[in-house]
Amino acid sequence: MLSLLGMLATSFVICVAIGPFLLPFLHRLKFGQSIRECGPANHLKKSGTPTMGGIMMLAAMALSLAIWGDMTPTVIIALVLTFGHAIIGFIDDYIKVVMQRNLGLTAIQKLAMQFVLAGAYVYYAEVHGGDQGLWLPGTDITIDMGLAYYVLAFVLLVGTTNAVNLTDGLDGLASCVSVPVTLIFAVIAYLGGAADLSGFALTMTGACLGFLVFNHYPAKVFMGDTGSLALGGGVAALALLTKTELLLILLGGIYVIEAASVIIQVTYFRLSGGKRIFRMSPIHHHFELGGWRETKVVAVFTAVSCLFSLLSLGLWLLR
Repeated sequence: MLSLLGMLATSFVICVAIGPFLLPFLHRLKFGQSIRECGPANHLKKSGTPTMGGIMMLAAMALSLAIWGDMTPTVIIALVLTFGHAIIGFIDDYIKVVMQRNLGLTAIQKLAMQFVLAGAYVYYAEVHGGDQGLWLPGTDITIDMGLAYYVLAFVLLVGTTNAVNLTDGLDGLASCVSVPVTLIFAVIAYLGGAADLSGFALTMTGACLGFLVFNHYPAKVFMGDTGSLALGGGVAALALLTKTELLLILLGGIYVIEAASVIIQVTYFRLSGGKRIFRMSPIHHHFELGGWRETKVVAVFTAVSCLFSLLSLGLWLLR
């Protein structure tokens, strides 16, 4: 238990320690975020804020695991999924800030890379005889999905990474929302006998908390796609490796709501000939344009994430 707490604390301290060195470096390289004009008007003042801050989160996780962690095959899989998505995010950020293409990778390019990574995981799981059971939250029932399980795993990986990426739209939002999610994954993994995965989850928690020192409103740095895609990959990995795939719908409820708001908005816009349901999507912008301060949106979404996380733990304990 002490080593697990040590992993959380080490990840936090390393992330905080890296910040004062990384931020000036990103400033010198002019790795500043461009703000899309179609977004909320009050976000234009954030233009030029350094991005790619996810690098400090990844470094904190890696060093903490190297110092405290047992690099089991399960943890290595989680790391590959996390850092694999970080590489995709880094390429996207690089195109945005260095090549001055504000939209970065095209949707097709980004999805293609995510498909390759998800496909690699599915192939690995199949070759090594992965567990094809799907647990129904709140019950002791596990359904043998057969090969259909790998389709679910593929969708979960791609969907989660993109949903977390959509959540990263306000100062501190993605990190704040993810702290209770990763904490509950740590508890579930520990109680389920997977202390190695619990440690991995806690390094994510520590990295998120450490990053918040610099990313809380008004943000001094953004995590960029380097951080948000990595965070999504890590969360998806924890759901797959702890066999809580369906529970992630509730545990990561904020991610689901954010992604659903975009899907609903785009679909309705096309079917209605240009009408909108929300003022803007993802839904955190809807509340912003409705008069909520950015800090209020983050506080409310974080509180809801905490509630979803506690409910999820309750369902897991009923098994």
